[in-house]
Amino acid sequence: MGNKNKTISFRVNEDAFEALQDIAEERDISLSAVFRDYVDLLVEHDGQVAVVPEEELPEADSESDDEPEPTFPPTVEVPKSFLREHERLELETEHLREQLEEHKTYVTELRDRLDDEEDEVLLLDDLDDGEGDESEPYQLR
Repeated sequence: MGNKNKTISFRVNEDAFEALQDIAEERDISLSAVFRDYVDLLVEHDGQVAVVPEEELPEADSESDDEPEPTFPPTVEVPKSFLREHERLELETEHLREQLEEHKTYVTELRDRLDDEEDEVLLLDDLDDGEGDESEPYQLR
């Protein structure tokens, strides 16, 4: 069975929420992506992740020249095929939304026409009040 996404919800105060929104805007990602990134890092490092301001990051030791210097915020390379697929899905979503709007407009138009025609009830007595007048095509005799 594949992985199923789960939803986590919690409350934060307004100041923390605004700070998170600023972080998301600064990184040009959604607020949900901020949380997903944090959760992914937390899981990847078995809960041993500390969130600290950039100015409080420890200076890199000159002894460990073999390891590449970590970047902040961490970056991940995404294959072009993934980006293309994501763009394709966004375009398809946009197209489906347009089709849905067209369908809603059409259904609304049909309902309006049905409502208008509902008031137009023809009674047989109204059709037969001409008595012998051949100019009316709908006469009962």
